[in-house]
Amino acid sequence: MYCPAHFAETRPEALAALIAAHPLALLISTGESGLIANAVPFQMTPDRRHLRAHLARANPQLAGLDGAQVLVVFQGEQAYITPALYAAKAETGKVVPTWNYLMVQVRGTARLTDDADWLGDQIDALTRAMEADLPQPWAVTDSPASYIAAMKRGIVGVEIDITGITGKWKASQNRPPSDRANVADALSQTHPALAAAAGDA
Repeated sequence: MYCPAHFAETRPEALAALIAAHPLALLISTGESGLIANAVPFQMTPDRRHLRAHLARANPQLAGLDGAQVLVVFQGEQAYITPALYAAKAETGKVVPTWNYLMVQVRGTARLTDDADWLGDQIDALTRAMEADLPQPWAVTDSPASYIAAMKRGIVGVEIDITGITGKWKASQNRPPSDRANVADALSQTHPALAAAAGDA
């Protein structure tokens, strides 16, 4: 990922927080027919060394995935930035639009597992995280055990051993302070994380 130094986000806690807030990522790998990508919800392990997920057993991306190098792309908030927010628009007109966004890319080695206990832990952890803020959270144990066991037979666990992680917070850091303040104000209601990033730049 092209990432000029002023857009680089390296704080491990910030990278982990974006992954937790935006777990649906693009899993990219290379198969016999070339590049393949699927949207998959991931979780990072507490030690921040692995990503965990599962794929449908029928998913063709599984072929050759075990031991393969993969790229997992997490997209946080993103927004079009109009030149109208920049003072230079009125002064010189020498401005162009851009796009602000928060993104984390994870590289690593994929490992597959059919272990029922591993799969049980993975789907339970993901479910608890996704249901936590709902007024009446659903739990895996709300379904009959025989049904869950049958469903688990239709999936394969994926664990990514993380070898590299890159964060890019493109949030107007290359603009003057007054422009950054205008961007932060414009995004404050619709894109709070982007507004905060622009304000902190």
